[in-house]
Amino acid sequence: MITWIRVAALFVTGMGAAAQFGKVSVLFPAWEAAYPEAGAAAGFLVSLVSLMGVLLGLLAGMVVTRVGFRRTLIGGLVLGALLSGLQAFMPPLPVMLALRGLEGLAHLAIVVAAPTLMAEITDERSRPMAMTIWGTYFGVTFALYAAFGPWMLGAGGVPLVLGSHAGFLLVMAAVLLVLLPDDRKLADGAVAHPAERLTLGVIARRHRAAYTSAWIAAPGVGWLFYAINFVALMTVLPSFLPEATRDMQMILLPLVGIISALTLGTLALKLYRAVPVAVLGFVMAALSVVLLVLMPGTVWVPALLFIAMGFMQSGSFAAVPQINAEAGDRALSNGVLAQMGNLGNLTGTPILLAMTGAMDFAGLVLFSVTLYGMGALVHLLAARMRAREGAPV
Repeated sequence: MITWIRVAALFVTGMGAAAQFGKVSVLFPAWEAAYPEAGAAAGFLVSLVSLMGVLLGLLAGMVVTRVGFRRTLIGGLVLGALLSGLQAFMPPLPVMLALRGLEGLAHLAIVVAAPTLMAEITDERSRPMAMTIWGTYFGVTFALYAAFGPWMLGAGGVPLVLGSHAGFLLVMAAVLLVLLPDDRKLADGAVAHPAERLTLGVIARRHRAAYTSAWIAAPGVGWLFYAINFVALMTVLPSFLPEATRDMQMILLPLVGIISALTLGTLALKLYRAVPVAVLGFVMAALSVVLLVLMPGTVWVPALLFIAMGFMQSGSFAAVPQINAEAGDRALSNGVLAQMGNLGNLTGTPILLAMTGAMDFAGLVLFSVTLYGMGALVHLLAARMRAREGAPV
């Protein structure tokens, strides 16, 4: 019972990390109104957090293995609460941008340490379900902000949104302080060496070793092709949906992905290993985008796309502990996943907007089918490399 209470607490902590994006991106018009002088620079209020993830994702994995999961999580939550509390005073735009950049550090601490610890405290039987639950933390958080964010803005504006986020993070820091077991010394993994002193040379060597490892890099590199599509499609796809059903579909489709991950994704992971489940998701997604061309205006086809995304979420997060035996390697793998996810978030929308601007709907089809196909290919090639060394794929 205590294990699942801890899993629930870690999931809710992840929602606090997702809120570092959601409190801005879901409620972006309110931020534009609060900083009318920002113009195009307002976009940096979102992207600076992603940029920190792109630059420091794998380094965060190295730091976590040395500091400890519990200490990293609590430290990240306290730092995040401090920064969100300062943001609630609505400082001048340059200061706010600096605070958002620093917030990326708190975000990384949580999204690297929490799933790694979740895999540590669960057994082989319960771990796939736990990782599937973790994989929905962004979608659930964004749905909650979409539902309750307007009410919060009406009650107290952006400062209330920020202040409540700070309070939430502090509460979760106190909860984890009580719930989580003490940190233990981690054993060396295939790439991770937690006792090794971090120098620039070590950091460079660990980056090279991690990104050339079919075990550590594969979940994150595959995740790049999910992330680069997800945010971009949420931004661009609505303009290609039937006007009569567009608004309702964009509310329901992310929920379809969450429900798919928690039900079909969990069932698939009971029957198959994580990597084939992720590959199934990528292939289904590519086929569903083709169906958008063959069956335009059909309501259930976009739903099929988001069901496929549920398989990608379940398979990708479950693959990290399944193909990496040691906690140190899992932390590095989650660091790669955070790095690649942020790279996808940062680059997907401008690329897709450029392609649809040049080729209209054909640009969306080419973008998504190509990238989903590459996601499946990455996993298949990495699985083949692992199989050559006699490891389960």
